Amino acid sequence: MIRTVESEQHVSAPVLAAYSYCEAVTGQQARNFAYGIRLLPSPKRRAMSALYAFSRRVDDIGDGALADDVKIARLEDTRGLLTRVREGAVDEDDIDPVAVALAHAAGTFPIPLGGLDELIDGVLMDVRGETYETWDDLKVYCRCVAGAIGRLSLGVFGTEPGARGAERAPEYADTLGLALQLTNILRDVREDAEGGRTYLPADDLAKFGCSAGFKGPKPPEGSDFAGLVHFEVRRARALFAEGYRLLPMLDRRSGACVAAMAGIYRRLLDRIERDPEAVLRGRVSLPGREKAYVAVRGLSGLDTRQVTRRTVRRRT
Repeated sequence: MIRTVESEQHVSAPVLAAYSYCEAVTGQQARNFAYGIRLLPSPKRRAMSALYAFSRRVDDIGDGALADDVKIARLEDTRGLLTRVREGAVDEDDIDPVAVALAHAAGTFPIPLGGLDELIDGVLMDVRGETYETWDDLKVYCRCVAGAIGRLSLGVFGTEPGARGAERAPEYADTLGLALQLTNILRDVREDAEGGRTYLPADDLAKFGCSAGFKGPKPPEGSDFAGLVHFEVRRARALFAEGYRLLPMLDRRSGACVAAMAGIYRRLLDRIERDPEAVLRGRVSLPGREKAYVAVRGLSGLDTRQVTRRTVRRRT
């Protein structure tokens, strides 16, 4: 069982200011993520914003216009900052608000900070231009940049006392991260191609005649682009189904947060499945009213109850 600190403890003014900075970054840069963590109590919400702000810094280095050698140096500097956090060497008056907030979050919750090392490793894979021949190859990358975030988040959420099968919670959190990342890859397929990146496995692209890539609003001539998308959607749905087994292990508000964030991406997946070529025309997104519905559904516990019923049927 993974425990977290639930009670609101005194937080100093410098730390609160650092958290406020991280929450501002989260609200500006990650609307879906910010939408989900609104459902958490303040200590957990602040900790999640600190994790996001650090992760955003890592991603921004990888996505920026600097030369690759400079990116690698800056990513290693960021790893050095993470080492300082891990060693308790960041003071409240440190000039870096993200470091201050992350250090406080790591001292409050049992966050497995090694997951942030994995994130840095994944972004280094991007910088080095790695491509992926098979799904097994791509899973390594997805586990670094998304599965690790699921496990980090679980450190904040914790599991309910006595939750059955809680020893598998990190595995389910990791799998849910993979589901979200594969959905991201489908949504951003053209944007990534324009940036010179291809994430979908090369053997899948070849199978559906899409090896030429996606640099325009139309699929490669003669390809079965819809078949490729539907194939990857089925893979993502299977990952969601497995990862959702985490929900009954969480408290109500943490479960609502996870259900809201995952629910938004599942609905994006539905839209992509209905109109595969939409991802080549622009970014697929959900309107605010639909996100609000997903949040209400998460708070109601409906997704958690459905997972629980399926689990009970399997056992009987």
